[in-house]
Parts: sequence; C-alpha cells; structure tokens
Amino acid sequence: MQSTLASTTLDSREAGLRRISSTLSLVAQVISLTDKNALSVSHAKNGDPVTSLDREINQIIRDTLPAQNEGWLSEESRDDLVRLQCGRVWVVDPIDGTRELVERIPEWSVSIGLVEEQRVVAGGVLNPCTGEMFLGSAETGLKVLQLVSPGAESEPKNNACILVSRREYGEGKWRSEEEHSVKVTPMGSIAYRLARVAAGYAGATCTFEPRNEWDVAAGVALIHACGGTVQTVSGRPIPFNSRVPRLDTFCAFSRDCSPAVYRTLAAYRRYGQQAS
Repeated sequence: MQSTLASTTLDSREAGLRRISSTLSLVAQVISLTDKNALSVSHAKNGDPVTSLDREINQIIRDTLPAQNEGWLSEESRDDLVRLQCGRVWVVDPIDGTRELVERIPEWSVSIGLVEEQRVVAGGVLNPCTGEMFLGSAETGLKVLQLVSPGAESEPKNNACILVSRREYGEGKWRSEEEHSVKVTPMGSIAYRLARVAAGYAGATCTFEPRNEWDVAAGVALIHACGGTVQTVSGRPIPFNSRVPRLDTFCAFSRDCSPAVYRTLAAYRRYGQQAS
C-alpha cells in the first residue's frame, strides 16, 4: 500500500513539473520576442514598478496552467479567495524582480509554485536573461535546465556565499559582523536567489522583510527538492495558500551550506532584530 501511494505521489509530482516546465518554456519564448524598450511602466501603491510584461505573462500562465478545480494566487490577479476551497493551488509571480527588469539587471525571474493542503510541493523558476530553468520537488529532486547554449566555462559553486536582497544590502542591513570566510552578494529576485541556493551556487539566502507567498513558493519547493532547509526567524512553519498570503521573514540553506554561513546569519539576525 505504501509503495502504491509513493508511486502515485511521484507520478503526480512529475506531471505537475511537466506542466510547470511547459508553461515556463512558453513564457521564455514570449519574453524572447518582446521588445524590452517598448514596455509600459506604472507603479503599485507601495511604489514598486509594474510593467505591461508582468500583466502579459500573468495572463499567459493563467490561460495555460490551472485545470478545473485548481486554485490560483498571483501578484497580478485579484484574490477572490476561491482558492481557499481548492486542494491544489498555483502560486505565481509573473515577474519577481520587476525593478531589475526595468533597470536591465539580469536578476529577474518568473516563478511558479504548486501548493497542496497548505504545503508547497513543486516549483519552477525561470531566469529569462540567463536561460536557466530550475525545476523540482522533494519527490523528484532538483533539475537545472539551460534553455540557451551555456558558456564555455561552468559557473563555480560556493557554499560559503549568502545571497541577499539588493535593496536590503543598499540600506546597509548586511554590513555588520561579516566573517572573512563568507561572501555576501546582493541579488534582485528572491525567487532566483532561492533557486541558486538550491542549485548550490550559494550556501544560503535570507531576508529581514516579510514576503508574499508568490515571491517564495516556487523557491521554497526547490530548496526542499535539493535536500536543503528553510527556517523562519520566529521558528514557525511556513503555510501556503493562507487567507492573508504573507510570510514571516526566513532563511533558506542549501544541503551543503558552510557552517560559517550559519554563524554569520545568526549574527545578522541579531543585528536585524535590533535594527527593526
């Protein structure tokens, strides 16, 4: 019985990841044909930029991905709370890192997470600039695809590196108590940061600011896929598909994260709590 259940779960995850991969591949094709200089840019109430490409990608994913009786939660869609009655919910950020897109920094991404019973079970993150697609679940493991021809040299991995918010870094929140053996690198999209940690390009990522579910759902699934861990600052578990889709601040660690990173983040968390 257990073997049958495990096989059914694996089949379900593989099917979900195929749907994510197919959708992200379609989005990548649309983005490649888009004139980035012709994008219209407006601003949300909090001052964050929103482009016409955010809305276009949102519509493509919504038209392509959810099946009947599957819920939907996205940064660019009105939340009607019907999703709370659904056993499966797609949690989507059409563009995570719109500011980086506008400023031509190649650190923005498209993020798709699949949630079942408040647990994120599969995810995919696409960086259209680099052509990287990260796919994974705890049952299937992590897969990194290169949609464009990779460079001659493979990128080195560094389990003693912490990827942090570009904005938080600019505000000086990561400039105290750094160990010489640990590198702190600012990077735009948190979904992309989580994906890179899952792939082993960095040891950890952390944020002092609360996040929306769509920012991190796919990335958290990738961390689980690689055998890494996610820890909230408060110590509470991370539920998804909540009525109010906001999450506590948290840190995510790769499977092979350097002990020096844990020590540094412990110091930074103390600093962050004092600063807040």
